[in-house]
Amino acid sequence: MAKAFICGCEGTALSGEERAFFAAERPWGLILFARNCSDPQQIRDLVADWRETVGDPAAPVLIDQEGGRVRRLRPPLVADYPAGEVYGRLLERDPAGGRRMAYLGGRLIGADLHDLGITVDCAPILDVPTPVTSDVIGDRAYGTTRETIIDVGRKIAEGLLAAGVLPVIKHMPGHGRATVDSHLELPVVDAPADELRRVDFAPFKALRDMPLAMSAHVVFTAFDPDNCATQSRTMIELIRDEIDFDGALMADDVSMKALGGEMGARVEKLFAAGCDLALHCNGELEEMRAVAAVSPELHGDALRRCAAALAQVKAPVDADLEALRGEYERLLAAATAVA
Repeated sequence: MAKAFICGCEGTALSGEERAFFAAERPWGLILFARNCSDPQQIRDLVADWRETVGDPAAPVLIDQEGGRVRRLRPPLVADYPAGEVYGRLLERDPAGGRRMAYLGGRLIGADLHDLGITVDCAPILDVPTPVTSDVIGDRAYGTTRETIIDVGRKIAEGLLAAGVLPVIKHMPGHGRATVDSHLELPVVDAPADELRRVDFAPFKALRDMPLAMSAHVVFTAFDPDNCATQSRTMIELIRDEIDFDGALMADDVSMKALGGEMGARVEKLFAAGCDLALHCNGELEEMRAVAAVSPELHGDALRRCAAALAQVKAPVDADLEALRGEYERLLAAATAVA
């Protein structure tokens, strides 16, 4: 049985130590970064080697491939894709064109990933920004209103699913009001509960049917002034009961500085709060050992939710990808022409 964590690796091929670790601990998933990707065949070989090592040919392999600043694969490995705000810019001028462009963006990014054996994309991003939002979100946001973000996020997710790739909605229940970068420090949001429900939580509720979500390392003082959402039982219960999300919930990267304390203690706290999966990204083996040591085997609702997510991986819908890319490029030109 797989353990309830996802981790990275150091380079473009597994080391002997990494292979022994993965074989013994059997993480649920592997997440790739630019450091792991040099050419298409190398990526396919790394993915296949990891799956063979953990003994599961369908074990999920993840990547952050939003477009813009957050894309681990760049030309010439794959085609170029813009930051998320470009989709919203077209949608506000041409709703049908914006939705179509978003779907095509998801479909084409998904096709790139599927070709490499990658089955999960950490997108779409459903955070609703404010004028003082940290640049860690910035132009990644699809727009400035919940309606735009819901429309674009839904279509990107549908495009990914049509390509045989699972989307991960993030950062639940909302990172848009954070004024600092959670990679570096802990954001604290003091907005009232009714405003958070009306704006920030709304995109996640609208896309609650998605298979996977990633939590936010953000404190919402209106609900739990002492713990960020990732480590807050109150917030996880809100995600399950009020937002009504029954997909698999992974913590954002546990090595981020928003989470203080020793690595094992960080991970124990997120599981105690109700997260299904811990995510560790930097590939440092000793940290991964600490994560593995406190990560349980998947069981109960976490096992059910993770299995249900993987059951949604389907063969890609037949499509003329060259024709879709041509259509996408035309829409992209229209979007970027709007000042």
